[in-house]
Amino acid sequence: MTDTVTRAAEILKGHRESIDRLDAILVYTLGERFKHTQAVGRLKAEHDLPPSDPAREEKQIARLEELAVQADLDPEFAKKFLNFIIQEVIKHHEAKQKDA
Repeated sequence: MTDTVTRAAEILKGHRESIDRLDAILVYTLGERFKHTQAVGRLKAEHDLPPSDPAREEKQIARLEELAVQADLDPEFAKKFLNFIIQEVIKHHEAKQKDA
């Protein structure tokens, strides 16, 4: 291999190691987030509150879009990502309501 290819391979390896660490952070962060949303779901079920809160969801999406802009991330992607998470949370809350 040429020195240029060797150097590129080293740089690539470094980026991939960073990506792997960040993926782990994302997974553990989502796990922690879902622990809290599950607690919210139990609380809502115990007090017969609705599984979703559209006003809060809208506020959170707007907040995340703003954070995305600050982080130089596509705000539309951030919005889709949060909407996906919110839908999963609502499914969990609805399941808790049925179990209650």
